[in-house]
Amino acid sequence: MEHQQKIKKIAVMGGTFDPIHYGHLVTAEAVRHAFDIEKVLFIPTGRPPHKTDKPVTENKHRYAMTVLATISNPFFFVSDLEIERQGFTYTIDTIVELRRIYGEDTTIYFITGADAINQILTWKNSVQLFSLCEFVAVSRPGYSMQDAFEKISYVQEHYQGVIHVVEVPALAISSTDIRQRVLHHKPIQYLLPDSVATYINKFDIYKSKELLND
Repeated sequence: MEHQQKIKKIAVMGGTFDPIHYGHLVTAEAVRHAFDIEKVLFIPTGRPPHKTDKPVTENKHRYAMTVLATISNPFFFVSDLEIERQGFTYTIDTIVELRRIYGEDTTIYFITGADAINQILTWKNSVQLFSLCEFVAVSRPGYSMQDAFEKISYVQEHYQGVIHVVEVPALAISSTDIRQRVLHHKPIQYLLPDSVATYINKFDIYKSKELLND
């Protein structure tokens, strides 16, 4: 794949997206606006190492739902980079590949929840990650940002990592809750795009209790 050198700023929005919902979309749009991002890349995870004991919906369905949810936004794109990768999928491998694709002149922003900042140093090759991309820590409902600020200061002082903080509207929506609602025949309208709700219904996704927990 050729370097896409005309792209100066991209943001990476990773997740299982099981299913993708308005919380994900609001977050991505808030980051896009805050940093004048030219392209937001949604990357459904393939086989995340932190969820080895928990079932995840088939890759093809999660990818399709992500495409349906993002297709109306001209700045949103979906990549199958991780779901096509064999074995566990690690953030460092994805960022290294994106750096190869887009070149050194592109700034890569990696979007993550502010609560995940506390675990960031446990990620594979986390120090290398700081040299390849900038992080955007997004506030989540019910999470104390004080904890995040302390970790961010530590990372910036000891590892020269760049971590921005963005607060987004408090949308207390979770994929787990949506799956529970589907299983118990409760409405999911207004929690995610209608196209995704239609897809879930058409393919009878989330009718099994195995997928109730994250």
